[in-house]
Amino acid sequence: MAVSFDFSDRVAIVTGASGALGSAVVDAFRDAGATVCAVDVVDPSDEDAQLDPDAGTTFYQADLTDEAEVEDLVAQVVADHGGIDHLANIAGTWRGGDHLEDTELSEFDLLWNVNLKTAFLATKHALPHLQESSGSIVSVSARSSLSGGEGDGPYRITKAGIRLLTETVAEENLGTVRANCVMPSVLDTPMNREMMTPSDDWVDPADAAQVMLFLCSEAASPTSGAAVPVYGEA
Repeated sequence: MAVSFDFSDRVAIVTGASGALGSAVVDAFRDAGATVCAVDVVDPSDEDAQLDPDAGTTFYQADLTDEAEVEDLVAQVVADHGGIDHLANIAGTWRGGDHLEDTELSEFDLLWNVNLKTAFLATKHALPHLQESSGSIVSVSARSSLSGGEGDGPYRITKAGIRLLTETVAEENLGTVRANCVMPSVLDTPMNREMMTPSDDWVDPADAAQVMLFLCSEAASPTSGAAVPVYGEA
């Protein structure tokens, strides 16, 4: 059964837009009629970027770990488009690694900054505008964050933080801003294919993007504070 969404006259910020999932979410919002503000530190012209720079979106280059840049970014989006209706926190990365006692602080800092700090800062500065528009936030956690694991503890810790950030925003904004997150298993991305053996059970980023659009849509209007499994066949 085909499902469609209408985000006409809505403004959506999508972080991590040059990556596999981010670019899929950009495409989904754009195809649903939204004005899409695609944000990444990686320019679409980079050889590893998957965002189509000619896809009818506005690209903003920003380091989302830098609060001053995030504040300027949000102000620029509001100046350009009049407000913000949806925020999709996609920026993130994965690293395996060693047991905690052998994990370099730099590795922990990288995951903390890219996975959690970016979502916190984007949420913090977008919230006043989302409160005005009764908008929504959707972020990316991970199935692996539901339990501890061997060798990728810092990743799981930061993705568990996304769930708690989501629940906090939902609780603090009852009746105004809805906040939800998705928990993918393994997404079928070029990076994951390089690091792991590909499997038919992996989730297509385009399918995950549709779940994220649903959570931002009026169809999910009673839903806030949820962590939605996106496991595919895994």
